[in-house]
Amino acid sequence: MPRAATPALAALAKAGVPHEVVKFGHDPRERSFGAEAVHALAERGIAPEQIFKTLLVAVPNGLAVAVLPVPARLSLKAAATGLGVAKADMADPAAAERATGYIVGAMSPLGQRKTLPTVVDSSALGWERVYCSAGRRGWDVGVAPHDLIRLTGATTADLRA
Repeated sequence: MPRAATPALAALAKAGVPHEVVKFGHDPRERSFGAEAVHALAERGIAPEQIFKTLLVAVPNGLAVAVLPVPARLSLKAAATGLGVAKADMADPAAAERATGYIVGAMSPLGQRKTLPTVVDSSALGWERVYCSAGRRGWDVGVAPHDLIRLTGATTADLRA
């Protein structure tokens, strides 16, 4: 079996999870990675609310992951509640990269270097398939929300501000 292109795709393949990789041209000058994905995937008929971003938050015992629709703003209070902790703040990007093994703009909730507590926005459950980073800028992967939740060991909560 050929080696998967990213740890996220390797994790999906190892678990036998059906998925769809969607590649699009990434502009190296672009810093709004989620907006770039929304624009590219909209051309394929995928709704913006179906495309999820992976944000790392600092919690009292380290780092955790919040996964929510790109157009939404994260409520740090809701993330803390969903993770069962008192407080959450946005993580330092360098610490997020070290913990996940991914660079900013390509952080996938799947196949991270270490398993971190994860919470997925409950709106994911309203879709047959959600899209998140496949672990490389310009690559997203579509998976059933239940598979995403199962593979990341996530809980669900309304994370939107």
